[in-house]
Amino acid sequence: MSKLLPRIGRRRALQCATAGVVAFGLLLWWLLPLGEKPPTGTIVFSTGTLRGVYQEYGERLRTELRKDMPGLKVKLVQSNGSYENVRRVATGHADFTIAAADAVETYELNGGQDAGRLRGVARLYDDYVQLVVPRDSGITGVAQLRHKRVAIGLPNSGVRLIADRVLRAAGIDPAKDITPVADGIDTGPDQLRDGKIDAFFWSGGLPTKGLLDLAKKFSFTFVPIGESLVTKLHTEGAASLYYRATNMPESAYPSVQQGTTVPTIAVSNVLMTRKDIDPRLTEWVTRTVIKSRDDIGNHVHSAQLVDLRTAIYTDPLPLQEGARRYYRSVKP
Repeated sequence: MSKLLPRIGRRRALQCATAGVVAFGLLLWWLLPLGEKPPTGTIVFSTGTLRGVYQEYGERLRTELRKDMPGLKVKLVQSNGSYENVRRVATGHADFTIAAADAVETYELNGGQDAGRLRGVARLYDDYVQLVVPRDSGITGVAQLRHKRVAIGLPNSGVRLIADRVLRAAGIDPAKDITPVADGIDTGPDQLRDGKIDAFFWSGGLPTKGLLDLAKKFSFTFVPIGESLVTKLHTEGAASLYYRATNMPESAYPSVQQGTTVPTIAVSNVLMTRKDIDPRLTEWVTRTVIKSRDDIGNHVHSAQLVDLRTAIYTDPLPLQEGARRYYRSVKP
């Protein structure tokens, strides 16, 4: 009996080891197809402004792509934001980018050049509209921005699109009723701190580094954007239908919000490319985006919200063939 037990133990150990090898092999197959050489070459990824989430996400994603595809060079190019990103990809000046769904729809509705070539790769995370004012400003609603100096985002940015629409919905003409200033998240916080503007709009993932940095040296607050204003935006139809009423969670900027949520607007972000980009390359990029969620999310909080179950919903863009292949390969 004493001789039999060690044999049974060895047998069970061998079975467990075999099962472990099989499981590890399946994991490798899901992450990186066995026997397939990674794509090589050079791609251009259009990001966003300094201190913004697009820029930080792009930098982190480049690092992850380098791990999976060592022979692929990823060139990051800064931009003013969503609308410029969409145009760059459509016209071939970039191969991949991130853009808000309303900016994509606006580009298509405006008859943007080569809009029909645009394709989705993955739905990423939501942007939140963050309307920032000094804490002692006394401004508690969008309508109170009348006659104020307001940063409405850079030209061709998603911020500019949303700011203009929100102001009009509140009865303010951005060209006449305010002093519009073309500042983004890279310069807006310092302009507000120095008293050169009275408020600024930002639309980005939560939290945004530029605002976290501002909170360390300046006391500010967020102006609520209520559900009734979002409802009014929806009456315009078209791109405004991509906006939804939500609350900025109290955990976004704890020292600023002090335990309270802020009513605002959210809009989804889409990782996008073109129809003519090699589907095999897009499949590999899609795989990296999904599997690197936690690694990127350790640095870019918004990336933690990337989810395989919702990534396929890239409205208003159809999925690129390579992305479709990936999602089919991992479908339960």
